[in-house]
Amino acid sequence: MDNAGYATLTRQSGLMQELQLVANNIANANTTGFRAEGVMFSEFVADLGRDTSSLSMAAARIKLTDMTQGTLAQTGGSFDLAIEGDGYFLVGTPDGPRLTRAGSFTPNADGELATMDGNPVLDAGGAPVFVPAGDGPVGIAADGTLSAGGVAVGQIGIVVPTDPTAMRRQSGTLFAADAGFEPAPSGRVLQGFLEDSNVNPIVQISRMIELQRAYELGASFLETEDTRIRGVIQAIGR
Repeated sequence: MDNAGYATLTRQSGLMQELQLVANNIANANTTGFRAEGVMFSEFVADLGRDTSSLSMAAARIKLTDMTQGTLAQTGGSFDLAIEGDGYFLVGTPDGPRLTRAGSFTPNADGELATMDGNPVLDAGGAPVFVPAGDGPVGIAADGTLSAGGVAVGQIGIVVPTDPTAMRRQSGTLFAADAGFEPAPSGRVLQGFLEDSNVNPIVQISRMIELQRAYELGASFLETEDTRIRGVIQAIGR
């Protein structure tokens, strides 16, 4: 394969990765607290020797997450929470504490507030938040303070990553803050609300069409290039 083929293959690989991310965005357009994801293409240059020009190729090595806040939808649920502004809920997982904007919680069998996946919601100190049963209506203040029957019983941890650039998506709506996290200086908890996905389906579908056409164009080029090379080999062998 010649240089044009290698350059096109790296482009095709990057387009395929972006197609997969766009498809995942569309699939999660209705997932609470989901953040749309994309890629950034970078250039890398291969040195082919002193007597040959270098080869420039593209690679989709950098994933980008859109942190724009989604629409806040009122549900009226006592344990449906949304954060207006900066901040993340702190939850415990088998891999350690993780950050999320998905605030659809419910008490588990042990009385701990938990996510739909069964991960406990944590306070700022990293301890599970306990919801007492039978102590009256549950209220959650703007700072995350949880009260039952008018008596404060705990506070939901609302944090921000110490270094936002070091935050990485672990899976779904969970993020790992590898550089640590700290209490959010701002951000307001709203009880009875959920934050919708920030995916714009129309934009994502339009992008998918563009990527499909670009991929098909690359595949057509590779097929034409293969036919040309075969013709050259056959001509030389005669």
